[in-house]
Amino acid sequence: MQRRRRFKQTKSLEERLAEEAKELHTVAATLPPGPTRDAVLRKARQDETAAHMTEWLNSPGLKPPT
Repeated sequence: MQRRRRFKQTKSLEERLAEEAKELHTVAATLPPGPTRDAVLRKARQDETAAHMTEWLNSPGLKPPT
């Protein structure tokens, strides 16, 4: 039986998503207008949205009713 390899993340999900979005924006700046650039920009926006959503979900304002 194979053991599952696990590793501890050193950065939070929000940080990793923000970094990926920044990298994608720099890649998109070098691409000519077209479907490839649009796809890269779409992925960057998805990463930014996911980062904002996880921040919102982890905010102290969202607590279950007591």
